[in-house]
Amino acid sequence: MKPRDRFLTALNKGIPDRVPIWELIIDEPVLSTILRKEPTKTTSEKLRRYCELVDFLNMDGVTWGEDQLMKKSGDTLIDEWGIVWRPNVSGILYPVKGPIKSIEDIKSYSPPDPDASHRLESLGELIDRFRGERAVVFLGHEVFEFSHYLLGGMDKLFRLYYFNPELAIQLAEKVSEYKLRVIERAIKLGADAVVCGDDYANDKGPLIAPKLFNKFLLPYIRKAVDLVHRLGKPYIKHTDGDIRLILKGLIDAGIDALHPIEPAAGMDIAELKRLYGDKICLIGNIDCGKLLSECSPKDVVEVVKETIAKAAPGGGYILSSSNSIHPAVKPENFLAMVNAAKKYGVYPISESLIAEYSRRNFYSKLYPRFFS
Repeated sequence: MKPRDRFLTALNKGIPDRVPIWELIIDEPVLSTILRKEPTKTTSEKLRRYCELVDFLNMDGVTWGEDQLMKKSGDTLIDEWGIVWRPNVSGILYPVKGPIKSIEDIKSYSPPDPDASHRLESLGELIDRFRGERAVVFLGHEVFEFSHYLLGGMDKLFRLYYFNPELAIQLAEKVSEYKLRVIERAIKLGADAVVCGDDYANDKGPLIAPKLFNKFLLPYIRKAVDLVHRLGKPYIKHTDGDIRLILKGLIDAGIDALHPIEPAAGMDIAELKRLYGDKICLIGNIDCGKLLSECSPKDVVEVVKETIAKAAPGGGYILSSSNSIHPAVKPENFLAMVNAAKKYGVYPISESLIAEYSRRNFYSKLYPRFFS
C-alpha cells in the first residue's frame, strides 16, 4: 500500500496493510537532531526539513496549517489577527495578548483576509511534494481557541459566555466564517483530510461545562464537519485532555477520528476502542509527556506494542504521540516509536501480541492516578 492509501484506509475505519504513522507537529530540535543539521527558524527551511524527515522516516501522513504574516515588536510577534505571540526558549509561539479590549471592539473587529494569496503557500508546496503518495492533512481550527486569543485570555471568553452570550456568538461567527473559508480553500487545493485543533479539556476534564460546550462550541464543530464532508474529505478532531464528558457530542457531530487520546489525562485507548471503535478512527495515545521525554527506547517499544494490541485489531487506528513531537521529546525515543510501529503494526496483528500485551498497562507506572 502507498502511505496515503494506508492512512486514509485506517482513517475510514478500515484495515490497511499496517498501522499508519502520523504526527500533528514535529518541532525543533527533534527534527534537526535526527537530520543532523543545525536548528533553523525560517518557515521555508522548516518546511524543507520537515519534508526531508517525513521521507527519511517514511511516515504515512503529513500536516501543515495556514501561513500568517508576522510583524516583530521587541521580543514578541504580532500576527494578522492582531494577536501578540511570544516565543519560548524552544521557539514555540504562545499567545500573550489579544486586540479586543471592549464590547465595541468585538462589534467592529474584522478577521484578516482568508483568501489572501500567501495564506496557503506552504500547504501548496507540501501538496506538490506528496500528492498521491502521502496523506496531506490540513491543520485548521474551529472557534474556541481563536476567540480567547483575540480577547487575551480564556477567562475573558468565559465571562463573555456568562454576561454577554450574544456577543460571544457574534465573535464566534466571525472566527468561524474565516476558518471555514480557509478549510474550503485547503481542500480544493488538494488536502486529503482536515484536523481541527482547538483544545477543550485538561487532565481534570472539560474546561467548560458540557451544557455551555453544547451551546457555544458544538454548533461550530458541526459546521466545520459538515463543510469537510460536503467536500468529500474526512475530519479529525484534535483536543487534549479528558474529554469523556463531551465525547458523545463530538461523535454525534460527525467527526471521523479523534486525536490525540492523552494518557496523561486518563484517556484509556482500550476503553475508547470498545465503546467507539466502530464509529471513529482512534489516533495517538503514545505518551509524549513522560514516556517519549523521560523513558528509554525499550520502554517506548513496549508501549507501542501494548497500544497496537489494544487499538489496532479490526483497523481504524493511526499511531502517533499523545500530542506532538515537542522539543523535550528524545529523538531516539521518537525513532523507537516509529520503528516499533512498523515492526509490530503489520496486519493481521499477531494473535500472541494481542493476547500478551492487551492485558498490560504500562501507563499505570507513569500515571497511577488514572491507571492502577
